[in-house]
Amino acid sequence: MHRTIFTTPVVNSLLRGFSIAFLKLRGWTLDGQLPAAHPKCVLIAAPHTSNWDLPYTLMVAFALRLNVYWMGKQQIFRWPFGPVMRWLGGISVNREQSSNLVAASAAALVAADGAVQLIVPPEGTRSKTRYWKTGFYWIAHTAQVPIVMAYMDYERKLSGLGPIFVPSGDIEADMVKIKAFYAQFKGKNASQFDHQ
Repeated sequence: MHRTIFTTPVVNSLLRGFSIAFLKLRGWTLDGQLPAAHPKCVLIAAPHTSNWDLPYTLMVAFALRLNVYWMGKQQIFRWPFGPVMRWLGGISVNREQSSNLVAASAAALVAADGAVQLIVPPEGTRSKTRYWKTGFYWIAHTAQVPIVMAYMDYERKLSGLGPIFVPSGDIEADMVKIKAFYAQFKGKNASQFDHQ
């Protein structure tokens, strides 16, 4: 995994303080923490309905002392923003090209030194969509790491880390449980989030 803002010592400390102060001033409450037993995991990023999700997610990650990488569409990695997005923990994804992203992501998680959390938005887009993509599930299953159900509720100004979920391999049964957890949360553009 490449060097990020989360692994840059002085910057990390400064941005952690800024993030905690900013979120507190904006009235946000943070909940949960990553258990020490699971330093490597896949974080579900839901609901994902706005461009504001990225800066808030990064601030929550700083506040909770996470070392995150996140997946984003390749368009936001074009010059001149690409190097900055990668430094922020971004990994470019070409959604139109069939590739072995699951296997590559799982291998990177397994090979990474130390704590690494990979953020994957299951909707795959900020637009309204009825069906969740299952890449996050198969990355965790392949890497044999748990899924942490991270959330951001704009209505209640509540964000954090929910329960840990270990994929059983029965994706249909597991997705019912995962989506049931997310039914309680409202994204910034709540009408665009469908937990069904």
